[in-house]
Amino acid sequence: MKSAAYGSWTSPITADLLVEHVVAPSQVLCDGSDIYWNERRPSDQGRQVIVVHRADGSQQDLLPAPYSARSMVHEYGGQSFAVRAGTIVFSNFADQRLYLIDQAGEVTAITPEPGEPRTVRFADQVITPDGRSVIAVRERHDIGDVAGAAGVVNDIVAISLDGSGTTLVLAEGNDFYSAPRVSPDGTRLAYLTWNHPNMPWDGTELVVANIDQQMKITDARTLAGGLTESISQPRFGSDNALVYLSDRSGFWNLYDEAALCLYAVDADCGGPDWVFGQSSFVIDDKGAIVVAVSRNAKNQLVVLSSGSAREIEHRLTNFSSLAVTDSGKIIALGGSARDPLGVIQIDLNDNSTKTLRASRELSIDPGYISIPRHMSFPTTDGLDAYALYYPPKNNDFQGAPGERPPLIVQSHGGPTASARQVFDPEIQYWTSRGFAVVDVDYGGSTGYGREYRERLTGRWGIVDVEDCTNAALYLVARGRVDRRHIVIHGGSAGGYTTLACLVFKHIFAAGASYYGVSDLVSLATDTHKFESHYLDKLIGPYPAAKATYDERSPLVHARDMRVPVIFFQGLDDMIVPPNQAQMMVDALHVHGIPSAYLTFAGEGHGFRGATAIKRSIEAELYFYSRVLGLDVADSIEPVIIVDSLLLTH
Repeated sequence: MKSAAYGSWTSPITADLLVEHVVAPSQVLCDGSDIYWNERRPSDQGRQVIVVHRADGSQQDLLPAPYSARSMVHEYGGQSFAVRAGTIVFSNFADQRLYLIDQAGEVTAITPEPGEPRTVRFADQVITPDGRSVIAVRERHDIGDVAGAAGVVNDIVAISLDGSGTTLVLAEGNDFYSAPRVSPDGTRLAYLTWNHPNMPWDGTELVVANIDQQMKITDARTLAGGLTESISQPRFGSDNALVYLSDRSGFWNLYDEAALCLYAVDADCGGPDWVFGQSSFVIDDKGAIVVAVSRNAKNQLVVLSSGSAREIEHRLTNFSSLAVTDSGKIIALGGSARDPLGVIQIDLNDNSTKTLRASRELSIDPGYISIPRHMSFPTTDGLDAYALYYPPKNNDFQGAPGERPPLIVQSHGGPTASARQVFDPEIQYWTSRGFAVVDVDYGGSTGYGREYRERLTGRWGIVDVEDCTNAALYLVARGRVDRRHIVIHGGSAGGYTTLACLVFKHIFAAGASYYGVSDLVSLATDTHKFESHYLDKLIGPYPAAKATYDERSPLVHARDMRVPVIFFQGLDDMIVPPNQAQMMVDALHVHGIPSAYLTFAGEGHGFRGATAIKRSIEAELYFYSRVLGLDVADSIEPVIIVDSLLLTH
């Protein structure tokens, strides 16, 4: 093992490895013994392809180019296809129309072409038991400035699959709808609804109604939920009984229609509904429930049956998108700190696991994989916060004597997202080069109950900033990292926290903002409907709280920035528009703060194509090498760093 400066190590985990022979599976569904999922492919410009795994072990792509199964409802999308008896209905990314794939593989549009592309969108589809209709959440952007943000209206509709395109509105009038689900006997419909300023993790209502074969709704009633209770993932078992998640106890736990808690545990059994179609529990044909319970940034599967609970011991530590075949096999997205996320099959009889689709074809020697440690650390107001700490790891290198590694503080998005103990090649890219990484679950993160999540209420830009700073100082105090070489990066809301840390805290040597927020006023006045009142709770109602918005906006305090920053931005981003990055870059130029700015045409909120993924991480490494004085081993295309309006190098 050679001794070399941290940050300069040669690593087999290259930027090419992040995108070559890699797919991102999601949205697992079962149709009898057939297993379906949606597969994003960076090598194909991020196109999403529906794949089927059949009982004989064969796999087949079901979506010919250029179709891509991706919904833009709420801009974040989520569940974009449904399947029943071999018939598939999906939302196509380019135009957001619904299309049907019949059992012969023919693709046919079933909703009319709108006047402008993507002005009528669909998500969270379910095909009715009789196969005659598809029920979906619809989002209309084509009706003028009459309601919502820029005239956007959401509802639940039923669309006939007989070729007529007949569309019936089943629920309307509220700001948002999600999770329409039909009982197996076809007689009941359940769905979620909520209104501004709530987000779905703040408070939702679960509505149950009778529905007949003509799609007529009667006896609609609110079964659970309210302004301060979050309901999620309603679904019917084979006996037509309804089960759902509620956080009325302070944690998302399972309940039945009689409001009986089916598994009382001080842990979350679900997460925030940023996207449609999340599935952290599933009910098999015998009524047994398998649920993924979150503790310490990892999951454990629990089987609930006949009044008892059985924990499944498993080497995997992260499970999502649970589904079940007609033979009782559990299908999920599963992974661990060593195992990349993939589509897996679990046999509950012996807990054996079979991988149906790995997210990457290339294996990585365990000697280059850093295993995280879940840590708690003291933070402001006498509280504790949490994080995953990844030490540097490389079989071929150790740090130079007496040195400590540079630290990357990772601030996740959301801000209600969370760190996960699952293999992340981008984190390993850094640790295998001699960086330490701390992935911070700052106050507001999911996985620790409602009280922890609500630490951020009214305090975004304070709690997250303090927690990210204190995580770094905690590691410094224990001699784990180099105090002079602490950097921070994050995307979306994490990009905001990154910029706020750099402006308001002066322990960082540099930062990287991925499609981050710099000006809170602009975000409040120029964003999409789903998040158009999100800041009411995170900061305060605008414009009444404008002084607070200005107080916490990095852009307003750009003159206080003391260290270099690199920005990455998709030019098609509708959630955090490109002007957020451009305004901050311009302000730093005025004040002579070194910065770099890379934009990517065709990319939105979160990079999906191989070019953007590879270029951004290499550029970030190059940037740190210049700022921290590291002699990196990689050959990287240089990045232009601007000191002022007149000077570049």
